[in-house]
Amino acid sequence: MTGSAIGQMPTFPARTWSNRFSISSCSLRAARFEDLPFLRQLYRSFRKEEFANIPWPQESKDAFLDQQFDLQHRYYIAAFPGTDFLIMEKDGAPIGRLYLQMAAIEWHIIDIGFLSQWRNHGLGSAILNSIRNAAITEQITGIVLHVDRTNTRAQKLYQASGFQEVETSVTHIRMQWLLQGNPCEAASEPSHIN
Repeated sequence: MTGSAIGQMPTFPARTWSNRFSISSCSLRAARFEDLPFLRQLYRSFRKEEFANIPWPQESKDAFLDQQFDLQHRYYIAAFPGTDFLIMEKDGAPIGRLYLQMAAIEWHIIDIGFLSQWRNHGLGSAILNSIRNAAITEQITGIVLHVDRTNTRAQKLYQASGFQEVETSVTHIRMQWLLQGNPCEAASEPSHIN
């Protein structure tokens, strides 16, 4: 991906990460335009297994995945303007992303994912627990997310964190966690958890 193509990408909304919750195992900061190369690399890691057996040269796979990332990025910026687009860091180095919409009485996890070497270390559980604890403190009615039907690893993580399956489509499962006794409205846009 050339620098000029990156320059055509929309920037993240001008939001100030408010530190409404913290995670002891990593730090969070607002995503910046300069993070796009890392986010492209992260996106490729999400889909590496899916593309492993496709008989394309690696350069073609990377070009295709870069296009897919660009489309996803444009969609997220347009569809979720009130979202906190966050970079997760460990010892100052980016390790993942968390896109979280906290502007309503029900929070929406749009996307969460780590580089492959940071998966299966308990970070996902720690982040979900922190988000859930912040929701309890702020008396949020619930948290909703959507997970790819083929991502059984993530589904198990969400179930272990108290999320329940409430609806399925051809491609995704809608899951929610509720503050006890409060109804939860459906979120209209799917989350993308990796």
